[in-house]
Amino acid sequence: MQVNITGHHVELTDPLRDYVQEKLARLERHYDNITNVQVTLSVEKERRHAGCRLHAAGAELHAEATDNDMYAAIDAMTDKLDRQLVKHKEKAQARAQGASGIR
Repeated sequence: MQVNITGHHVELTDPLRDYVQEKLARLERHYDNITNVQVTLSVEKERRHAGCRLHAAGAELHAEATDNDMYAAIDAMTDKLDRQLVKHKEKAQARAQGASGIR
């Protein structure tokens, strides 16, 4: 999985990069066909924003989250991606099982 992290009006420190990497590694537990992840972290006035575009086999998922704390925004964003990824995997498995059962 290739991860690209960019910052808009925010300095990307090593602990921040490590935190994003750690949270995205959790997504690979559910689905191992993730090819590319683009994460954008930004600050607008007092709001911290985290956005992510994830390319996986058969899907392109997108999630955003805003909070007063950057780490909380990253947590919320990865939770949203996690739910979307699990739903995508379940749908893919249902399609595969449905296709194999018809003859």
